[in-house]
Amino acid sequence: MKIFKIKPIEKVQAIVVLVLLIALNLMLISKYPDFVNIMPEQYKEFIRQFKVSGFDPITYSTVTNWYQGYNVYRHPLLAFMMWIPNVLNAWFMNLTGLNLVQYVVGIILVFCGFYSYIFMRRILVEVIGVKEKDGMILNAMFFGFAYTMVALVVPDHFVMSQMLLLLTFYICGMNINNGKRLSILKTVILFVLTAGVTLSNGVKIYLSALFTNKWRFFRPTYLLLAVVLPAALMWIFARWEYREYVLPNEKAVKAKKAAQRRNDMEKFAKLYAQQTGETDSALIAQGGRDLYKKHIWEVHNRNMKDPWNAHTGTPIAKEGFMKWTDVSTDRFETVVHNLFGETIQLHQDYLLDDTLKKRPVVVEYRYVLNYVVEALIVGLFVIGIWMGRKYRFLWMVLSCFAFDMVLHLGLGFGINEVYIMGPHWLFVIPIAIAYIFKHANTKWLLPLRVIATLLAVFLLAWNGYLFASY
Repeated sequence: MKIFKIKPIEKVQAIVVLVLLIALNLMLISKYPDFVNIMPEQYKEFIRQFKVSGFDPITYSTVTNWYQGYNVYRHPLLAFMMWIPNVLNAWFMNLTGLNLVQYVVGIILVFCGFYSYIFMRRILVEVIGVKEKDGMILNAMFFGFAYTMVALVVPDHFVMSQMLLLLTFYICGMNINNGKRLSILKTVILFVLTAGVTLSNGVKIYLSALFTNKWRFFRPTYLLLAVVLPAALMWIFARWEYREYVLPNEKAVKAKKAAQRRNDMEKFAKLYAQQTGETDSALIAQGGRDLYKKHIWEVHNRNMKDPWNAHTGTPIAKEGFMKWTDVSTDRFETVVHNLFGETIQLHQDYLLDDTLKKRPVVVEYRYVLNYVVEALIVGLFVIGIWMGRKYRFLWMVLSCFAFDMVLHLGLGFGINEVYIMGPHWLFVIPIAIAYIFKHANTKWLLPLRVIATLLAVFLLAWNGYLFASY
């Protein structure tokens, strides 16, 4: 737990960041003042009323009235992590008569955002070795990114994942620098915490362990106890969760739909008899089925025009995990306007709207300046990769970034709103740029600092203003 102790050199930065994080969270809380009146039996009201981009306020619902609201295969332990906050919130509710879930969840968000800053500062200064003031500039740039900023306040899992990944990179980075290995116990703890919040991020723990331990990663004892066993147990647990919490609800929904279908068939059969005057029961039943099929097809055509379907691309398959893939959404437009666009700079048009409701998948910026800023950041990112190409730590972080890109750009998982996944990988940009600072000649260091500072100030001002206005 000593890793969470604030070092003397960090104290001033820590105070400033803490004040800003509290202010940002209070800003979002003030947007929904009526949430204090939502009682446990009304927990689904959060999902109906909360609107910030594509984020889901399931955490508000779970902390208000505990249930397995998350997808168990994507977030296997997240609901259980919310049990203690749920108990705390229930105590506050009994004491005050108000639902203080926003403040309870806000404490979690502030904690994770705060340590995201602290661990990023340590990665930049202690692992990579840039000067303290350069680390502050790059950290300011990182927190100026649109979906780093937004993730700090929305009641979703992203800032938790971000903090746990940065914690992992800091631990592994220090081990690499000191020639140490990542122990079995630390690997298991990091995997359980990180994969428990977001299962796919568990892969990044193993990638980090691979780059840290190198060939020792494949030692039978380590491979079995640190990799195979925890992964198998996590999957078994997720399967148990599905059977225990999800399957009964799915069966109930399926039974309800079947009953509704039977009722609809009877209604259409009666309608057919009224329209035609037919008296033969077999012909009436067949005519009712035909009318029902026609009705279902009309409803389907209407639904396909709805953004929920219209903005969802063609999947590889319609069953299992492949139903979340997308092979039809334009990758180039996505990269320019969403991946390195909306993720880093908010769009003025359709500001923080949901793609599955009314925001188009691709939104263009009004000003050329935004594209210039994007090009500068991507250019620095690429140069940073080249400057740091000989460092094992950078390749470790890039392997995790590559994993995300395979998921989102390759398979198309969440590609229609890829920007909300930004907290899982945005840290790779300032980490890569840090290697330019590390190796820049004295004459280039001042211009580099000026450019990076201007970018950080612009991002904080642009995204801060738009976020505050929203």
